Amino acid sequence: MLNKRVRSAGVSLLALMLLAGTGFAETFRIDKSHSNVAFSVRHIVSRVQGGFTGFSGTIQYDEKHPEKSTVEATIQTASINTHNERRDGHLRSPDFFDAAAHPEITFKSTKVKKQGDKLMVMGDFTLHGVTKQVMLPVEVLGVGMHPMSKAPVAGFAAELTIKRSDYGVNTWTDVAGVLGDEVKISLNIEAGATGGMAKAGNPCNPCGNACNPCGKMAKKNACNPCGKNACNPCNPCAKAKANPCNPCGM
Repeated sequence: MLNKRVRSAGVSLLALMLLAGTGFAETFRIDKSHSNVAFSVRHIVSRVQGGFTGFSGTIQYDEKHPEKSTVEATIQTASINTHNERRDGHLRSPDFFDAAAHPEITFKSTKVKKQGDKLMVMGDFTLHGVTKQVMLPVEVLGVGMHPMSKAPVAGFAAELTIKRSDYGVNTWTDVAGVLGDEVKISLNIEAGATGGMAKAGNPCNPCGNACNPCGKMAKKNACNPCGKNACNPCNPCAKAKANPCNPCGM
């Protein structure tokens, strides 16, 4: 009987060691309030800067196996903002983005490769109804823990230069060379975990919810201070105020 218990304990320990070594792909959702999508383009002899206020996306990031990571993002074309209403209206018109006909700019990764301290993210970039493959060099700024939600957060930065003529955003006649063809895009992204580790098999997040990472453990432990067995997203203790069992206060 003792040998059977020892063998069982050994198997359990081995399983935990293997689990710890595999790592998990975490799904992060872009936090718009702490992120920035900007661009700049030459205007005569200087550069005009602008950005987009409407954007969203998810990043599935595997820190141990970055080549398994994926990215999907969407920008609302009409949300363009260069701090000049007249100019923004012109940019939304058929002369440029034609926001009514092409309301979204999208990116969907097809391959990720680690190169030095950066991730080279290959993907399909769609602008003005034209899709082309681009290579996005991404710097991973870091992965940490949000002090309020107690959920993982990750930071990413990238820069990319495209030609607007490649996407047909050059209908406006520019015989005087007022506006440049090359557009520099800058991305600074902060993204919060959505609970994707549960889908990857993490026993400490069965509900797949960042605000209730361990709510389904039956006994009180570090993963479930309230000892609840119910999978109640974002409020394992059914409390209205924020507490250790309900870090989001929902």
